[in-house]
Amino acid sequence: MEFLNYHHLRYFWVVAHEGNLRKAAEKLHVSQPAISAQLAALEGVLGEKLFHRSPRGLTLTETGHRVFSYAEEIFALGQDLLQAVKQQPTARPLRINIGIADSLPKLVSHEIIKPIFHLGQPVQAVCLENKASDLIAQLAVYRLDIVLADEPAPSALPIKTFNHLLGESGVTFCAESGLARKLRRQFPCSLHEQPMLLPTPGTALRRTLEKWFQEQGIRPRIVAEYDDAALMKVAAEDKLGAFPLPTVAVGEALARYGFQNIGDAQGCSVQFYAVTAERKLTHPAVVAITSNARGALFRSERAVRVPRPDKATPVAPKRGRVKRDR
Repeated sequence: MEFLNYHHLRYFWVVAHEGNLRKAAEKLHVSQPAISAQLAALEGVLGEKLFHRSPRGLTLTETGHRVFSYAEEIFALGQDLLQAVKQQPTARPLRINIGIADSLPKLVSHEIIKPIFHLGQPVQAVCLENKASDLIAQLAVYRLDIVLADEPAPSALPIKTFNHLLGESGVTFCAESGLARKLRRQFPCSLHEQPMLLPTPGTALRRTLEKWFQEQGIRPRIVAEYDDAALMKVAAEDKLGAFPLPTVAVGEALARYGFQNIGDAQGCSVQFYAVTAERKLTHPAVVAITSNARGALFRSERAVRVPRPDKATPVAPKRGRVKRDR
């Protein structure tokens, strides 16, 4: 397998910038024959000529232009690396890879991650949605920086993770305006045998709702069940039924989609977690997510005891730890 010699590439990059061998030699503090030898070696590896040579100087070939474009990015990235390690400002965006459990309502997940876009530095967020167990497997090999979920990581997984409780929210029922006005009267008894859109069985929100329905003696008429909370909202817009939503996201849902509040399910609540591969949170964007959720997002909800990041609850593996990528 051939490997690119970055020493040769740097000589090429400087020559392309300076336009001739003499100026490049002065800048690099080497002789012109030494630079010519380095360029010849790089052209030999690539199998292409990089410069047109003429009495007026050097001009890049078509291949030379492509190589120069890559070299610009490579050496700019190297400079960013040095500045990042030395904690100096860099033009390169801060990258964060976020896993979002598919059971987490989209409006809630957006509210949780929104603070990272106001850090005072460019941020590039990559958000992946999947089953929580699949996301946690990617977290274990450091392909993700954080996983957001509505329940802690299962202890049965063969992965060591740490659960950081972000907060707790009540549950509110919403619907399009006509149905909401009807169901608001005599709530919650009004929900009995009425059309309802619910998350699929097995999700944290569905489990807490089933318990609440049983306690209230309510049997709603389930029209549809959804893995995707966004699709459930589309069905609600089409007047197919009422739907439950964590109270923390109700204001945004009413403003953005025009739904109306039916009522709060008293005694019914859901919790939200950040799951990480390390106990101590150091990534600036991860710290922003957890700090804002605990300090502002869930402030209006009922008070809950929230552990500090360095007191996160560990989830020990049962069948050995997944090895990190090296």
